[in-house]
Amino acid sequence: MDSRVFRNAMGNFATGITIVTTESEGEIHGMTVNAFMSVSLDPMLVVVSIDKKASMYDIMQKTKKYAVSFLKEEQTDYSMIFADQMDGKEKVEYDRLDGQPVLKNALTTIACEVQDMVKAGDHMLFIGKVTDIAINEGDPLLYFGGSYRKLKDIE
Repeated sequence: MDSRVFRNAMGNFATGITIVTTESEGEIHGMTVNAFMSVSLDPMLVVVSIDKKASMYDIMQKTKKYAVSFLKEEQTDYSMIFADQMDGKEKVEYDRLDGQPVLKNALTTIACEVQDMVKAGDHMLFIGKVTDIAINEGDPLLYFGGSYRKLKDIE
């Protein structure tokens, strides 16, 4: 089995799209992440998985804080911008949640303090203790089989 087979298999798991952000020395950094999940209710913990080749890998180890913005279905551009597939980072508008930069008008935003970091293969799992949450109306942007998708009600 090679990495392409594994990647294709993982593409069969539908995920939401998140943008993980942090601020270091007055500069906002962010990246598109679909490797996100909740871990615990008590205490409230979430985890994001960051590739060791990503610039966020070192930055988040330094800041020890991050925020997660769940994208709405009309925010596909944000996903592409923060995946470096499209220009436009300078035009992105942010709000603040517990001092952390979050995407304006995201479906949900979560601010976190890093509680633990666990090396897992070529990634680091950043386990974050949730310090604040904001929820907005809308439908999530989904990713499945290498394409963006939208929710559809089952008739």
